[in-house]
Amino acid sequence: MPQFIPTRRAPRLAWLSAVTVVALVGCTSTLFHASSSKTPVELDELSQDQDESVRLVRDYVSPWGTNYIALEGVALVTGLAQTGSDPPPSAQRSALLSEMQTHDVKNPNFVLASSDTSMVIVRAFLPPGVQKGDRVDVEVRVPARSETRSLQNGWLMQARLREVAVLDNSLRTGRISALAEGPVTVDSVFSDNTDKVREVRGRVLGGAVAATSRSLGLVVRSDNHSVRTATLIGAAVNARFFIHDRGIKRGVATPKRDNYIDLEIHPRYKHNLARYMRVVRSLAIDESPADRVARMELLERKLLEPSTAAPAALQLEAIGKEAIRVLHVGLTSNDPEVRFYAAEALGYLDDPAAAEPLGEIAASEPAFRWHAIAALSAMDHVSAHDELSQLLHVTSAETRYAAFVALRSRNPMDPLVSGQMQGNLFSLHLVNSTGPPMFHVSRSRRPEVVLFGAQHRLDSPAFLYAGKQIMLRADGPDRIRVIRFVAGEENREVTCPPVVDEAIRKIVELGGSYADVVQFLQEAKAKNYINARLVVDALPVWGREHLRSASEETEAKASGEPERQVANPLPDLFEFDPAVSKRTQDSEDELPFDIPSSKDDKPQEHWWSRLDSWLKGN
Repeated sequence: MPQFIPTRRAPRLAWLSAVTVVALVGCTSTLFHASSSKTPVELDELSQDQDESVRLVRDYVSPWGTNYIALEGVALVTGLAQTGSDPPPSAQRSALLSEMQTHDVKNPNFVLASSDTSMVIVRAFLPPGVQKGDRVDVEVRVPARSETRSLQNGWLMQARLREVAVLDNSLRTGRISALAEGPVTVDSVFSDNTDKVREVRGRVLGGAVAATSRSLGLVVRSDNHSVRTATLIGAAVNARFFIHDRGIKRGVATPKRDNYIDLEIHPRYKHNLARYMRVVRSLAIDESPADRVARMELLERKLLEPSTAAPAALQLEAIGKEAIRVLHVGLTSNDPEVRFYAAEALGYLDDPAAAEPLGEIAASEPAFRWHAIAALSAMDHVSAHDELSQLLHVTSAETRYAAFVALRSRNPMDPLVSGQMQGNLFSLHLVNSTGPPMFHVSRSRRPEVVLFGAQHRLDSPAFLYAGKQIMLRADGPDRIRVIRFVAGEENREVTCPPVVDEAIRKIVELGGSYADVVQFLQEAKAKNYINARLVVDALPVWGREHLRSASEETEAKASGEPERQVANPLPDLFEFDPAVSKRTQDSEDELPFDIPSSKDDKPQEHWWSRLDSWLKGN
């Protein structure tokens, strides 16, 4: 039988999905990192006392396709207000000229010489399981030695993004894997200080469209692979997971070779692929009903012990509906970790008994919050919707926004979270929340403004700016005048009530961008014209540990027991971008508006830079 591509004897084309990750994003995907910067306790280590007669899928296979793939390209940003530059001769410029010629751009050198344009390096990441047509964020940066001063309000012309890798000391590029285009939002928009570096880097939120689909799979290890083994594993997976295709029920696993099984994504786990792979690998192979009953008795004892609750819950979840009774026992435990892992597994089994404990955990246990909300989002039962709705009213910024994201993932048309597009630029959502007033703006996945609370009044401003061309000022006690002024053109004016969402709509009506609206909110907050918190990307704070009671903490220290951390990886529902640095704030309720960029302020070396270096003989 032919060898599967990931082996050492793989053909040269294998670099497209393997070497690129090593060269550009690291050899290990963030998908399987625990939500702590410390080394997590592996599930296999927690279950060493498992009955050796039980054969699990993980004993024979390794996951495939769970990494992020980095794509890069060179492109042109247009529409700059005299802040661009003519790029110097380089490999990047030559590549861009070739790209422009393929698009039949006339006089490309004249276009590049304009101060209204700038050459940029474009990067995106294709996540595991991405499907053709899905959208991902795009990072945009000017190359080294560029004289461009700002990319603000620029438009990224269509860029073709490819996988790039170094093989045999030479640069190789793959096929086109995504097309990127759209308005650039510079990083300085999300900062309250002037930073020249952040002016020349930014993002196109959801600006790249995947041109290919990525599949998940299971690789049978070389010492076990055979047609029989692959068939048995496929049968075990399909006995537990299936999908409906045009009304026909079929399994998600398809053995392709003696050492590879293709794995489709079950809809229940579409926002938590890491958990899906772990549950699949926790399935038993060729287990008799009597053996399963005996194993469930053993798993019940393990579930009630905090140190082994996580792997026990995964195996029970893998068993399916038969294990619900055992997981219900875990809900009655006095230990919060046991209750959490039992409730999480029940959530993915869509058992209504999981909803209430998951809602309580999300509101009170920061270490388990993201996993609990993701489990609620995976449930179809109405009780899960009720719990997520209640979380919209709590004080915690990240909990409220996470609940918003979860509700939208369940049903984008849900009246609680549905919004309206503003000029095809961003979506505006008004969430009727009884919690403290809060405004949330996004700098990942999709441009959106979410206003939590009742009608938000804007105190009559002496003047406020929304970008460089739009100003707001009071026009009597109950009106605000929004003015757009452009050199050489007649001013345009509109008025509106002193309400934040109305002001936002008028800014867009006068040609304002998403960045202009964010600046308006930031300035209004700084000048105390609005009485609400303003946060950006209220995402997971990494490195949290479960806080135990004082007596438990004393006992754990005396016995040398390590600090308890969440054993499961962060759900994809909240893993917005693999390049976003891990948050280190101690308190999620004090998230700063000024969120750091994905990397530090030092220029990053892209493959274009390396190519330049090679051509110069460095």
